[in-house]
Amino acid sequence: MIHPNANDTLTVRSVFVIGPDKKVKLTLTYPASTGRNVDEIIRVLDSLQLTADYKVATPANWKDGEDVIIVPAVSDDEAKERFPKGFTAIKPYLRTTPQPNR
Repeated sequence: MIHPNANDTLTVRSVFVIGPDKKVKLTLTYPASTGRNVDEIIRVLDSLQLTADYKVATPANWKDGEDVIIVPAVSDDEAKERFPKGFTAIKPYLRTTPQPNR
């Protein structure tokens, strides 16, 4: 993969995460002059594993152990069953809960 604005002899650095279902879950591309951020790759892996097992999403800059967002498709009644630690409704469509696998 060659970046269109880069020297033809330098390749970009790409990271691909492919899930067990054989679907691409993440692509990150860095210019050749920039190293990859391993902390960000680990953060994304933690998030992908968490969101695959629970009906949650992780907010921007989320770190392992922080609160997560309950996806809007989960009703309040279902959320009460799925998340026994409780949840906080910030808006009807935005509810946070402690990370469920902790």
